[in-house]
Amino acid sequence: MNLLFIFPLLTNNILRGGDRIIEPASSDASIEVYRHSASHIMAHAVKELFPDTKLAIGPATSEGFYYDFDCKKVFTEEDLPLIERKMNEIIKAGRPFIREEVSKKDAVKLFESLGEMYKVELLQEIEDDVVSLYREDSFIDLCRGPHLRSTGKVKAFKLLSVAGAYWRGDEKNKMLQRIYGVAFFTKAELEEHLRFLEEIKKRDHRRLGKELDLYSMNDEIGPGLVLWHPKGACIRKVIENFWTEEHYRAGYQILYTPHMAKLDLWRRTGHVDFYRENMYSPMEIEGADYEIKPMNCPFHIYVYKSRLRSYRDLPLRFAELGTVYRYERSGVLHGLLRVRGFTQDDAHIFCTEEQLEEEIIRVLELTLFMLKTFGFSDYDIYISTRPDKFVGTTENWERATNSLTNALTRQGLKFSIDPGEGVFYGPKIDIKVKDCLGRPWQCSTIQVDFNIPERLDITYRGQDNKDNRPIMVHRALMGSLERFFGILIEHHAGIFPLWLSPVQAAVLTISERHVEYSRSILDTLKKEGLRVELNTGDEKIGYKIREATLQKIPYLIIIGEKEAINHTVNIRTRGGENLGEMTVEQLITILNEEITKRR
Repeated sequence: MNLLFIFPLLTNNILRGGDRIIEPASSDASIEVYRHSASHIMAHAVKELFPDTKLAIGPATSEGFYYDFDCKKVFTEEDLPLIERKMNEIIKAGRPFIREEVSKKDAVKLFESLGEMYKVELLQEIEDDVVSLYREDSFIDLCRGPHLRSTGKVKAFKLLSVAGAYWRGDEKNKMLQRIYGVAFFTKAELEEHLRFLEEIKKRDHRRLGKELDLYSMNDEIGPGLVLWHPKGACIRKVIENFWTEEHYRAGYQILYTPHMAKLDLWRRTGHVDFYRENMYSPMEIEGADYEIKPMNCPFHIYVYKSRLRSYRDLPLRFAELGTVYRYERSGVLHGLLRVRGFTQDDAHIFCTEEQLEEEIIRVLELTLFMLKTFGFSDYDIYISTRPDKFVGTTENWERATNSLTNALTRQGLKFSIDPGEGVFYGPKIDIKVKDCLGRPWQCSTIQVDFNIPERLDITYRGQDNKDNRPIMVHRALMGSLERFFGILIEHHAGIFPLWLSPVQAAVLTISERHVEYSRSILDTLKKEGLRVELNTGDEKIGYKIREATLQKIPYLIIIGEKEAINHTVNIRTRGGENLGEMTVEQLITILNEEITKRR
């Protein structure tokens, strides 16, 4: 069954009678129905305005609704008010949604006669002999339902945007046009959501990345491949240095590994069997097939296997900022959040079963410390348990899951169980950070692996002088640098704390005669390791301040006649606060204290 036909059944206490027509109420179930009904009204409006349009699918989503259309006219955002007006006419008419059950055969004939071939294709996949249709006035659609009692029950909606979408998400199929909208029970809720969307738009890392000259992507290089510009690369280097220092402090050893390996390695690890759709085509080198790496794990294993390991060596912690490459469909690529080449802050821990729980606690402590340092103190934690298809014994899975649970409990961390959502090789902890807007982002993960240690036969010599199998833990704190950087941009709205800012201060001259003194200030601050730039242009000081503020530079150092004579500086913050005149030494103290506190 497909999207329109798998719209979730609601419980009997929500349904009114047996007709699967419901009234709006404040529940997740009914908001889905409310939004799904709005998507039908939108489809009706589009059909009336553009009769040659063919209908595809139109489900509710967690945020609103959408509908996919096949239409000769290319929709633009300028068309949305026209469609909204027609929707309001349909809503004002208050026509009932009428459920009809017909044979699948009759439904096929109906939609063939209407030229709705996408509906016919959906019908052909349905095994039931009887299907349901929903009609309101002259509009009819294939749908499982339920719906509101009438179009008039929709009180507050807004169409947002137009995008392309391949039929059934397959790039081999025709590109359709998708119109997105939102709907709420009240206008107050809608207005609040629209304000929220405006705030998201202001923080969009793709827009800020361009405005602040942090990164770019270019189709001539390839979609999903990131070009780090000097300012973005500067922030990345600061993050990497902090990451490296903290990992050395936490007892990790840093590795560097190749970007590709023989394809046979990926067969042995199981990636070819379980992960092939995310891997690129192999390349032949001297008669052997090589694959660019989708993972770092096998390389760390072979460092482990490079010599005999003893129980005295364990726990052994290997970490790497390793760049990997995964195939993602072009339709799902999204700025820095979904790319094809990215750097994982990867680590693998080899330990005994007795050490596992303590190692998980150590990872949790390091993870939460680093997340808090970057400004994330709110998060949700999940334990994902054994899926239907898995490797290893149920006893091992139970012991590993208990270790994850016990570690979280000992740390006093609240968590939820995500049943059956573990990876095939072991259970895991997932930490979803919440940004300043309350949006959750999957970043950190701690995974126990029963698969690769067996497949690649890794062992350690135990106290019994026999070979034993170590437990392997995969973990990432930030997930990937690219994605984490995108989240950071949006969380801080590009207003990075001083320690992360690519330019920490800008020296701005009032006139040309102050240039020489300003250069001496620049040199002094740079010798202190501060990231400073100088603007000696002919523009007025007000313009220079405005430009530096738009670039979100934390401190503005203004040099005029008084400062040049007194050998001082005048300081203003990007927030508009005037700190007044001070010595260069005082400024250096202020900056270094703030940087040390990572604020």
